[in-house]
Amino acid sequence: MSDETRDAELKAVQAALAAEHAAVYGYGVVGGRIGTDRRTEAQSAYDAHRARRDALVREVRDLGGEPVASSAGYALPFPVADPAAAVRLAAEMEDRVAGVYADLVRSASGARRASAAGALREAAVRAVRWRGESVAFPGLAERAGGNAGTATPSDIAPAAASASATPTA
Repeated sequence: MSDETRDAELKAVQAALAAEHAAVYGYGVVGGRIGTDRRTEAQSAYDAHRARRDALVREVRDLGGEPVASSAGYALPFPVADPAAAVRLAAEMEDRVAGVYADLVRSASGARRASAAGALREAAVRAVRWRGESVAFPGLAERAGGNAGTATPSDIAPAAASASATPTA
């Protein structure tokens, strides 16, 4: 693997790791607001994102990089005050994670590419479950006709260093 290819792949793996950090944080918020009827689903998604995050930490190290750290807090894309907003946040996070994994699929090869494709599929399926409907091209905003999936880790952005770790709109 050339240095240029490795650097591009490392950058995409780091972006996926950052997205997983944000998703783990976001599911903490979802879990606190979600209705009891969907709490198991939220816990399952939280666990899946934690497992992906941990695997990506190892992949970054395998590529010779230093894993990007999780932020102390993240600003949410909108207020999450009730179960309906928690469901919307979960679907939005999965769309964003799918977008980052689509970028990793484009940058990677071999087993890493297959793993990224699996992660993209899992995020797209979770988004459908949360939303109740699918998008035409999960992870590809330019093809989906909406804001599903982008090259940024998510709309959940690290909170400013001076900001509280409490979720904000």
